Amino acid sequence: MSDPAATLMEQIRIDLTTAMKAKDKVTVRTLRAVVAAVQEAEVAGTSATSLDDNGVQKVIAAQAKRRVEAAEAFDQGGRDEKAADERAELAILENYLPKALAEDELAALIDDTLAAEGITEKADMGKAMKAVNQKVAGRADGRTVADMVKSRLT
Repeated sequence: MSDPAATLMEQIRIDLTTAMKAKDKVTVRTLRAVVAAVQEAEVAGTSATSLDDNGVQKVIAAQAKRRVEAAEAFDQGGRDEKAADERAELAILENYLPKALAEDELAALIDDTLAAEGITEKADMGKAMKAVNQKVAGRADGRTVADMVKSRLT
């Protein structure tokens, strides 16, 4: 990503063009999949919309999660070359996602959020997750966040 003024989709299209000129097949394949997934998300539902950068990041995060799951499945099936392809695509997708929080950063963010909201009981798990997820904003795995929040509630 090079142009800070471009929207995320504009940057993806610029990078796709650059990859096409460089004949970088993995990047071209990956970014085309992202563009298609974003277009599909924009026309899903009752009316067509245009996704903002956060919406595009959610689509990319879903694509990244699929790559992780596929790589694990290929590993289990003994198809190392296919798993490597999935991981190469994942590395490209990660360039368009916010940097993941380290475990200690995530723990501190959860502790601060729960303290600020005054949430201490498991009965308020939904309220806690909503508050924490607003601050995490896709920078951590949802299951990890839920487990950490649950462990802090009594």
